[in-house]
Amino acid sequence: MQEYEIVIGLEVHAELNTKTKIFCRCPNSFGNEPNTNVCPVCMGFPGALPILNKRVVEYAVKAGLAMNCRINKISHHDRKNYFYPDLPKAYQISQSEIPVCENGYIDIIVNGAKKRIHINRIHIEEDAGKLIHDDEFDGTLIDFNRCGVPLIEIVSEPDMRSSDEARAYLETIKMTLMYLGISDCKMQEGSIRCDVNVSVRRTGDAEFGTRCEMKNVNSFSAAVRAIEYEATRQIKILEEGGNIYQETRRWDDVKGLSYVMRTKEDACDYRYFPEPDLLSIVIEEKDIQKIKSGIPELPDEKIWRYMTSFGLSQTEAQLIAEDTERALIFDESVKLKKCRPKNICNWLLSDIAKIQNKNGCKISEICVTSHSLCEIIERVEKGIISNTAGKKVLSIMCETGDSPDKIIRENKMEQNSDVRELALLVEEVISENQKSVNDYRNGKKNALGYIIGQCMKRSNGKANPAIVKEIAEKLLD
Repeated sequence: MQEYEIVIGLEVHAELNTKTKIFCRCPNSFGNEPNTNVCPVCMGFPGALPILNKRVVEYAVKAGLAMNCRINKISHHDRKNYFYPDLPKAYQISQSEIPVCENGYIDIIVNGAKKRIHINRIHIEEDAGKLIHDDEFDGTLIDFNRCGVPLIEIVSEPDMRSSDEARAYLETIKMTLMYLGISDCKMQEGSIRCDVNVSVRRTGDAEFGTRCEMKNVNSFSAAVRAIEYEATRQIKILEEGGNIYQETRRWDDVKGLSYVMRTKEDACDYRYFPEPDLLSIVIEEKDIQKIKSGIPELPDEKIWRYMTSFGLSQTEAQLIAEDTERALIFDESVKLKKCRPKNICNWLLSDIAKIQNKNGCKISEICVTSHSLCEIIERVEKGIISNTAGKKVLSIMCETGDSPDKIIRENKMEQNSDVRELALLVEEVISENQKSVNDYRNGKKNALGYIIGQCMKRSNGKANPAIVKEIAEKLLD
């Protein structure tokens, strides 16, 4: 089979978490009774006129600046005309000719290396309603609550060449929007969705192949599966001498396949024209600079810093960075310079994460701070307490709020590191376990673990295991 290259472009739709909808005062909230968050404006009643929500523009500019876009100081709305049951006006107010943001980029990290993905545009638009299909009733119901919910659509250039790159891009977009505080990005609620454009070309060809767009991609893992399926489908057709036709396909993640929805429209099929009921959007330079000054360190920068400055793996860096509270306590802990960054990472991703998962809570909801966490890790690093004791200290601290040192003192958790005392202990255990000694000297190195375990048992867990191991190895060898 001839070698092929996959070419991927993504259109990410993110709902903005404004208090009200984009063109009316209806609440922008999820989970209400169907068709209760509606009014004549978002339902498209004749004569009802839209008024633009200023916060939507601010959020779009914020996203554009974070993604290194050029901000158009004058832009306008356009009507995108199409007929579908969940669109009561029979058109969507969007942006076509002059969006708020253009020509940007983000850097993604794949397999430890950076790659730049260019952003064609970011524009604002209103969401449509939601069609409800269920086996419990015939036909289809429509919930119009989502009509008029503000969206930004982030359109990438076709710069991605694998499903891994597409996943990294989507994760970076999601983390960026969450860091900016402009979207909650809850995929289960439809807050962030994507359309996937895939084409294939023979390796070395300059021209792109014919692309197909896939809708109904409801998770990042589904996007990966959809891309891999579509690439395989297109390659098979080309290998058999067939042609790829531009079309929109619906992805069925349960069945793991896609099927044709319609022949793909071009822009002219939507009959775009300037929205007559809304004025042009004018953005002042001072407002752009004010928004820019409020943008924090972004996740791609943070992940790269964690990897290069602290030696974290890409996976560790991403797990820290994707949770803003976790990233904050990590950064604060590192600044204290009391313990090793790698150990701080390990405690956050293991012991503290377990407590969070058990209680279903955020880090801010348990009794741990950067200072108290570093106190525990520092005591473990210095051998004052064992790693096991450290876990107990953390558990007690999260329940009582007491300081680590108070818990260590009251529960007598200090580790015994007296070399002379421990040497006597090890000698005693060795003398009583001749079989383990013989096994060790006959090449069964796991016998050492049994001897160390016996030492820890006799010391009620207070012997320093590192010192015990060192003494035992010397005596046995």
